[in-house]
Amino acid sequence: MPIHLTGQLTREVLSAHSILMTTITSAHATTAASAASLFDRWSDIATWPGWNADVEWARLDGPFAEDTTGVREPRRGPLTKFVIEQLDTERAYVDVSILPGARLAFSHVVTASAGGGCTIDPEITLRGPLRALWERVLGKGLRSTAQRELDCLVALVESR
Repeated sequence: MPIHLTGQLTREVLSAHSILMTTITSAHATTAASAASLFDRWSDIATWPGWNADVEWARLDGPFAEDTTGVREPRRGPLTKFVIEQLDTERAYVDVSILPGARLAFSHVVTASAGGGCTIDPEITLRGPLRALWERVLGKGLRSTAQRELDCLVALVESR
């Protein structure tokens, strides 16, 4: 939840937030596909393993909407609960995995291109008191697969 304050306190809160969040990696792709086609694929959680090599399976406990929870099983690791924290259809969404002492956020931003198609800019961040531990555990793997998984998603969407 955003904190809206004024003056010196705002700077202090923003500084504390910056210290408590770690960006693990980001990726970038351009596609001739529409934003709608990307969101169709993202919202079909059961198909994530088809383009995301880190996911064995995933399911949602309701519709693809803000505050809907779900579970995913990484190929290496235990079941992980997650929540769709933000959703602006055809523009952006954030799903957050709930880890002991940390939150692993997968942010997906889509920007329409003037001549058609769009760009996709996902970013993976960690926040919480144990973020440094989880960055050591998960960081290398996430950094090594983020661009490849985005490229697989783009190829899949463009092939349809």
